[in-house]
Amino acid sequence: MSLTGKVALVAGGTRGAGRGIAVELGAAGATVYVTGRTTRTEQSEYQRPETIEETAERVTAAGGVGIAVQVDHLQPDQVRALVDRIRQERGRLDILVNDIWGGERLFEWNKPVWDHNLENGLRILRLAIDTHLITAHYALPLMIERPGGLLVEVTDGTAEYNAEHYRLSPFYDLAKVSANRMAWAHAKDLAAHGATAVSLTPGWLRSEMMLEAFGVAEANWRDAAEKQPHFVISETPHFIGRAVAALAADPDKARWNGKSLSSGGLAKVYGFTDLDGSRPDCWRYMDEVMDPGKPADATGYR
Repeated sequence: MSLTGKVALVAGGTRGAGRGIAVELGAAGATVYVTGRTTRTEQSEYQRPETIEETAERVTAAGGVGIAVQVDHLQPDQVRALVDRIRQERGRLDILVNDIWGGERLFEWNKPVWDHNLENGLRILRLAIDTHLITAHYALPLMIERPGGLLVEVTDGTAEYNAEHYRLSPFYDLAKVSANRMAWAHAKDLAAHGATAVSLTPGWLRSEMMLEAFGVAEANWRDAAEKQPHFVISETPHFIGRAVAALAADPDKARWNGKSLSSGGLAKVYGFTDLDGSRPDCWRYMDEVMDPGKPADATGYR
C-alpha cells in the first residue's frame, strides 16, 4: 500500500474520519494537505479542541508529510487559492478526499421538515453538498492531469442502505444520500481521464465527538455499551483511513468507479484491519441485528 510520491488533499481533516484518513495516507507515505477551519489560534462554531495542525503533525509522525491549511470550503476563493498552492508546491494531486461536513450540531432527530429549524437545515445542505461541489470544481482539474487519480466522497451509509432507510431527518437524509450520488455522477466525467470516483462510508465511527457523547475514551470505549449496546460494532477512524489508502494504492481501482463502498466491505477485499486487528462489518450488522431489534452481539460481524 505504498503511496510514496503521491499527493493527497483531505478536505475536512480536522477530526473524525478525515483525521483517520489523513493519518493512514501519511502512513502509506503520501504528502497530505489537511484542511479545515479550526487552527490553534481560531476555532469554528464547533468550539472543539482538535486542530488541522495536530492532524498534519500526526500525518508526519506516521511517515508522510502533513501540511495544514486553514480553508472554509464554502468560500470559492479560499478553495481556489488552496489548489493553486498545491500546484505550485507539488505540481500534482493524486487523491482528493471530500470529508467536509460540520452539521452534527445542526440537525434535529425525528423531526419532520415543518418542525426542523429551517435555517439550520439549509446550512446542513450547504455544508454537505455545496462544499463538496466547490472543492471538486477547483481540485479535479489538477487531479486529472495525470491518470490514476482517486476522488473519495465520504458519507454516512451505503447507497443500498440509505435507499431503504430513512435517516431520521429530511435534511440529514438528503445530505448523506447526495454524497453517494455525487460520486456516481463524478465517475461518469472522470472515467474519460483515467480517474476513479467512489463514495465511502465508515461504520459506527468512534470519533472524538462520539466518544465524548458516550463519556468514554478510546481506551475504554466498550464501556459505552452500558448506554448503547450496539456500540459493540463501532470502529476507529483509522479503519476508513486504511480503506482509502488501500483504494489509492490499488492499480486496478477503476473497477470501483461510481460505486458506493464501506470500510467493512473493503476490508474483506484488501485484508486490512482496524487498530485492534478486527474487521467490523457495521452495515451488515445494522441490517441483520440492530434494525430488526435483535440483542446486541457482534459475534461474526467483526
